[in-house]
Amino acid sequence: MWRETVSRAAILAVCLIFAGPASADPLGPHRLGRPATPDAIAAWDIDVRPDGAGLPPGHGSVAEGRTVFAARCAACHGEAGQGGAADRLVGGQGTLASAKPVRTVGSFWPYATTLFDYVRRAMPFDAPQSLSDSEVYAVSAYLLHLNGIVPADAVLDAARLPAVAMPNRAGFVPDARPDMTTP
Repeated sequence: MWRETVSRAAILAVCLIFAGPASADPLGPHRLGRPATPDAIAAWDIDVRPDGAGLPPGHGSVAEGRTVFAARCAACHGEAGQGGAADRLVGGQGTLASAKPVRTVGSFWPYATTLFDYVRRAMPFDAPQSLSDSEVYAVSAYLLHLNGIVPADAVLDAARLPAVAMPNRAGFVPDARPDMTTP
């Protein structure tokens, strides 16, 4: 009898331990944060996929990108993207199979849209997400030009950027594990 009572009490205690957080105030006892609104979520939902899904309106040329890069990027990445305080972005083609591979936008990255996505989200380092979409297209065009991937007169936008064939696009293989599939 007492074992049954203790067992029931233990089960009730475990249920209460796990049910407590479910009924708690979502902001917690200290009222930190605020509920996420659809507008707040949309402001951070800025991913760009390899096929170009998620690319915003706008356009940018190599010439415009040269100007933006000089003003916002060269301090860390060097005048022509060859490196400085931050990683180099240019060169490295043909080095990936060597003992000291040089992983740059032109030698390693498989999709031009990944460049746009990264610059848009994380650059410049001291002011992430401060570039306009057209400035990001322009910087992308400039870096792709420095790597010999697009011509000097290239203008990139949501239609043209996904069509850029990156040199290492075939250098990656799909992850065949069943838990790694994407919708």
